[in-house]
Amino acid sequence: MKTAMDLVAAAKAQVAEISVAQAEAAIRDADVLLDVREADEFAAGHIPGAVHASRGLLEFKLSGSPQLASRDLSFVIYCKTSGRAALAAAAMREMGYLKVQSIAGGFDAWAAAGKPVHKPELPAFE
Repeated sequence: MKTAMDLVAAAKAQVAEISVAQAEAAIRDADVLLDVREADEFAAGHIPGAVHASRGLLEFKLSGSPQLASRDLSFVIYCKTSGRAALAAAAMREMGYLKVQSIAGGFDAWAAAGKPVHKPELPAFE
């Protein structure tokens, strides 16, 4: 019986993972920067320019968004530490997306490296 970590390891074996150092250039060259974390994680802070589609709804969001229909689009995806992103990238490859890269270490590695993080401002109730 496979564990979640077995599935992540299998996904990482078939998906292109890039380092945080390579990520900035890859993001500039990508058509879509995709955050597959949960909505509350995204709201707490995300890589600037990222589009949110939680891992659990990813296939449905991709299928239901005409602007994401082209299988030639270039994607950079990330999650918290890279497990969900690897699973998402593997699923996207199965759907026929040809250019999908995942950030090794995910958002945590990005933030730890001092890279920019967008944190939406909440309204002040004064």
